[in-house]
Amino acid sequence: MRVLPVPCLRDNYAYLIEGRRPGEAVVVDPSEAPPVLAALEREGLRLAGVWATHHHWDHVGGIAELARAFEGVPVVAYEGDRARIEGATELVAAGATFEALGLDVRVLHIPGHTLGAVAYVVTEGAGAPRVFTGDTLFGAGCGRLFEGTPAQMYASLTGTLGALPDDALVYCGHEYTEANLRFAAHVDGGNAALAERRRRVAEARAAGGPSVPFTLGEDRATNPFLRAHAPALRAAVGAGDDPAVDEVEVFARLRRAKDEF
Repeated sequence: MRVLPVPCLRDNYAYLIEGRRPGEAVVVDPSEAPPVLAALEREGLRLAGVWATHHHWDHVGGIAELARAFEGVPVVAYEGDRARIEGATELVAAGATFEALGLDVRVLHIPGHTLGAVAYVVTEGAGAPRVFTGDTLFGAGCGRLFEGTPAQMYASLTGTLGALPDDALVYCGHEYTEANLRFAAHVDGGNAALAERRRRVAEARAAGGPSVPFTLGEDRATNPFLRAHAPALRAAVGAGDDPAVDEVEVFARLRRAKDEF
């Protein structure tokens, strides 16, 4: 399996996934068509599928043009978004599994950013899973809560996505990692793993490279939104040792602090 990040708009990523069928690829979250079409031509690939993680325009804006260019291409979306993703041809439920390009795919329902947000977990044999998280989990961050509740988002992050192994490779919807790491350092400044990640990401970005993919294990160690249990994060939002403040409330306070950072 090969995954090619395709920069779109100002800071979005679409992703081309090439599996075991030579010359074919699927695309995740094509916010606009021209960069995807250019990447397909450059790599000598034909589009065999489109997967949407959620309904926001900056993740689905290129679907109509791609569907015109590749007539009959299947467009996969969550069943709960049937009325919000125009052009969807295959609606999938939470926990659904399917095969694409010789790869195994599992759908995770991860509400919070939107109520219909999903992630696609792609595996090939015994290799590490690749998970496409849209705007739910970012490098060292998470999406804003436009539709869901803090409890829903925290469950999606630490329960549903949290069930994946540390070696899972995460491909998120935006290049936000440097900005997220600045906030993380603000609330978790004593975290040595965080300082090292900031250094590596800064080097990669300065060289023109992406901050994706990253491992879920690395993010667990450095993402404040996955660390609401940590004493340093509790202290940062004024929770301290107060047993009345649970992890969901710590998460909610962190998300509000990030919104205002």
